[in-house]
Amino acid sequence: MSNKNIKLETSARNTWCPGCGNFGILASLKEAISEIINEGISKEEIVLVSGIGCGSKIIDYINLNSFSSLHGRSIISAEGIKMANPKLKVIAFTGDGGCYNEGIAHLIHAAKRNADITVLVHDNRNFALTTSQFTATSPKGFKGKSTPQGNIEEPFNPLELMFSLKTSFIARGYSMKINHLKDLIKKGIKHKGFSFIEILQPCITFFDNTDFYNQRVYEMKENDLKTDGEIIKKIKEWDYKNNNSKIPLGIFYQREGPTYEENLLK
Repeated sequence: MSNKNIKLETSARNTWCPGCGNFGILASLKEAISEIINEGISKEEIVLVSGIGCGSKIIDYINLNSFSSLHGRSIISAEGIKMANPKLKVIAFTGDGGCYNEGIAHLIHAAKRNADITVLVHDNRNFALTTSQFTATSPKGFKGKSTPQGNIEEPFNPLELMFSLKTSFIARGYSMKINHLKDLIKKGIKHKGFSFIEILQPCITFFDNTDFYNQRVYEMKENDLKTDGEIIKKIKEWDYKNNNSKIPLGIFYQREGPTYEENLLK
């Protein structure tokens, strides 16, 4: 069966702003899902889980089983679905606000326990749906609805947090690199364990950093990082504070190990 025979479109009207980075994520996701289905995973075995935010609208635009949860609660909802039916491939969508602000406790514990779900973070570095309040990844000085004179806080590096937990799959993609992101999503879904993929997603309305990313992102060589020292050095190459540093994309860390669901079923 070829990809073109898989119907993933829906009749829902897309309400993203023209040029939004979420379109690239949707295109990458559809390609990844199509390839996975072609390889033998049933369409009915895939479940999408969203929260609240622009990125969470993605479940309306792809014809798969889905569940819409509360703001910051997509990860814990995905865990519940996976525990109820461990055979499912469960993909959670969240924005940087929902993941790193409201839902950060769920992120930490799901990663720590190695829940067998895939988390895609639409990181546009602001609360875009509520017209631009700052989040944990907004740069210092960011001017938005909640910080009209500029955000006084430093942003944090989510990948560094994930590596401190030895999260079993850590990656970063960019919504404008659709084929590269498709490969990351596909590998994340097929990985057994907690897959964390941060996706740099420009918000062209409230924080358009497309040119900033285009000038700095680059794709790492696959399996190029061998030691913990090499991994953390690469993770810190762009720490969200240095506007002049390059931004590596790809898989930073991957390991095999028992999942939370396997341990639970014992």
